[in-house]
Amino acid sequence: MRVPLSWLRDFTPVEAAPQDVARALSFLGLVVEGTEEVGPPWPGVVVARVLETRAHPAADRIQLVDVDAGNGEALQICCGAFNMKAGDLVPLATLGTVMPNGLEIARRKMRGEWSNGMLCSAPELGLGHEHAQKGIYILPPDLVAGSPLASALGLGADVVFDIEIGPNRPDCFSIAGVARDLAAAMRLPFSLPRPSPGAVVPEVAAADVRIDPAAQDLCRRFTGTVVENVGAAAVPPLVSHRLALAGMRAISGVVDASNYVMLELGQPNHPYDLDVLGGGGLVVRRAEPGEALVTLDGVARRLEPSDLVIADASGAPVGVAGIMGGSVAEMGPATATVLLEVANFDPLAVSATGKRLGLHTEARTRFERGVDIELALLAIERFVELLGPHVRRGPTTDVGRGAPVQPPLRLRPSRVNMLLGTELSGEECRALLAPLGFVSEADGEDAFSVRVPSWRPDCTREVDLVEEVARIHGYDRIPRRMPSRPVAATRLSAYQRSRRELRDALVGTGASEAWTNTFVATADMVATGLGPDVALELENPLDQSQSLLRTSLLPGLLRAVRFNRERQAGAIALFELGNVFCRAEAVPAAPGPVPGAGTIPGVQEWEQVALVVAGEGAGSQWVVRAFEVLRRSLQLDSLGLHRQDQDPSPGPGALVNTGAFHPGRVAAVIADSSPIGLVGQLAPEVASRYELNGPVGAFVVDLAPLLGARRPAPPALAVSRYPATDLDLAFVVDDGVQAQDLAKTLAGAAGDLLGGLALFDVWRGETLGAGRRSLAFRLRLRAGERTLTEADVSRVMAAVVQAAADGHGAVLRQA
Repeated sequence: MRVPLSWLRDFTPVEAAPQDVARALSFLGLVVEGTEEVGPPWPGVVVARVLETRAHPAADRIQLVDVDAGNGEALQICCGAFNMKAGDLVPLATLGTVMPNGLEIARRKMRGEWSNGMLCSAPELGLGHEHAQKGIYILPPDLVAGSPLASALGLGADVVFDIEIGPNRPDCFSIAGVARDLAAAMRLPFSLPRPSPGAVVPEVAAADVRIDPAAQDLCRRFTGTVVENVGAAAVPPLVSHRLALAGMRAISGVVDASNYVMLELGQPNHPYDLDVLGGGGLVVRRAEPGEALVTLDGVARRLEPSDLVIADASGAPVGVAGIMGGSVAEMGPATATVLLEVANFDPLAVSATGKRLGLHTEARTRFERGVDIELALLAIERFVELLGPHVRRGPTTDVGRGAPVQPPLRLRPSRVNMLLGTELSGEECRALLAPLGFVSEADGEDAFSVRVPSWRPDCTREVDLVEEVARIHGYDRIPRRMPSRPVAATRLSAYQRSRRELRDALVGTGASEAWTNTFVATADMVATGLGPDVALELENPLDQSQSLLRTSLLPGLLRAVRFNRERQAGAIALFELGNVFCRAEAVPAAPGPVPGAGTIPGVQEWEQVALVVAGEGAGSQWVVRAFEVLRRSLQLDSLGLHRQDQDPSPGPGALVNTGAFHPGRVAAVIADSSPIGLVGQLAPEVASRYELNGPVGAFVVDLAPLLGARRPAPPALAVSRYPATDLDLAFVVDDGVQAQDLAKTLAGAAGDLLGGLALFDVWRGETLGAGRRSLAFRLRLRAGERTLTEADVSRVMAAVVQAAADGHGAVLRQA
């Protein structure tokens, strides 16, 4: 929105430099995207006094006008207008002047007579439509001849701020709203205009306006005022000039006054030509099905019953409420009496109609964000005042249900300081809010009851008031500091460590971690043999085809495996750790808590780990081996696998997946005598539904009982303070002898003196013979109570060499 600085000064005495004003506005959240310095309008145009008018000797439609441009000398001008007389003051464009339309004024001979400039009409100066004023613009008689026209009319240089107004600030879609915020931030006084529209003329009839009962919910207030004698009305030049600075062109006195009031106060309004309104009145109603209206832009619009229209008293539509008027009651040069409509429409209704019709107007922009319902009467008075003393106004008809009463908000200064990091007192908070129109009174020791002004519908919570305090106090005045917070744990919990170990172990099996959707389709539940009746259905799913919360990780993993197999992936194994859900009556007690999960009545939520493998080598044996790696990596010696019955009954937790597995190739995971999951091969029909050929292995286990299973306590080893002796031995064995088997034999033979055992070399050579290799081990020997002797080392060496020979046919390799 373009905001001239001179217009802001009508509301608050801003004397700061433009760059300081721009900075203050930006810190208020009214971001200034650009600043334009505008010089005085009409350079080269001066006030001139008409000395004499004479007939042109060679033309009937041109007269000769002698004017005084301030130097006391007569200057001849050829002019095609005849509405001036001696003594009148008129605008004179001197030689070299460039007019707003780009015309450069030069000395010209017209039918044999020299013209030394040009006398200007109002439209030529950009002060009105060509039909608004006929002839040369006659200036007020108190101006001084020879003075620049702009300064004589009080129009000087200006600065225009291009401000980005957020949708949550409807009050700032007006000059007054921006000025109110600026005055509060700069600690300046602020006042709205107090119009002097003149008294209501009893002879002017009251407006006939009403709201159809079916449209009461879409129109909170509807006013109508009849204004007569508008044909000769002309707004002051200041109005036209400011409209141009704000990006609007001057059209006519009535239209300019209407637009000026909307920009100044933020209240859209619409004047209708009363003489062409059917029935001489207005009614707000919903559109009829198939009803059409030609709007002011000349486009025929088809309306729907959800649209709100302004109709005349005979029922014909004359405007789209809150967006654009119709051409049927458009004002023209012959308009003498208008019915001014000022209303308050429902923002959502205006927005929906505007989007459907593709109409973007200044009125819609304001109505769809929310217009202050209390502005109507002030807007009417300001409109009448701008048209001048010659118009006559009748009484205002005001109908509607009014604004809903907004309860006061409670503001705690302690809360303000906690959120902002400030140390403001209660009185300081009140003082910051007061210039914005918030009225507060004490409500306890550390709280205030704050009444929100009608022009701030965006303030509905305490935190909104805190934001207002911050804006007016100044974000730049709030010291930068790190917010205090509870000291977080510096180490992972045992559960978190175990989850990470579990992930690492599964990656070690060759599987890749997946992250699948929490929402599944009913078809997926059925395809994997899961009962959709135990699942929770969403009321407003993002995708209607995925409306259930998953009760198992299997459907998502199977879809992911199929996706990869369709793209020519070979053998693939995917695992996932994630939350699953079901109805509370299906699983009375969730298998373990979920860290960070909330408690929802009627819902059970817990964590599972699942793995699916498909492709070459997949099947029950692969997942059993993978599960064994998992068990050994986590040292879960208490876990066991028990073959399931041929027709097992679904149980709690992961056992709801029973229907997905092959009845004869599935085992239950047992922890502390309780089943916590399933391992095995999926049923062929389940695999075929996901277009997976061959055996598909899987396991699903509830995470909390898995990680909570008993683990053996690590033995506490005594630390010896005596030196150790390293014994390096290389054994020649057949290739069929496993290194780990030989290591176990050596460790058993070394006995209690063994402090460590490591394989450090594997070697093959022709000297060893075909099918044989050398395995070199380092044995670290240490006694807890004494230093080992050479005899101790020799005895251990002889024992391990003999054990290796007896157990594996190993021969000690000589150096």
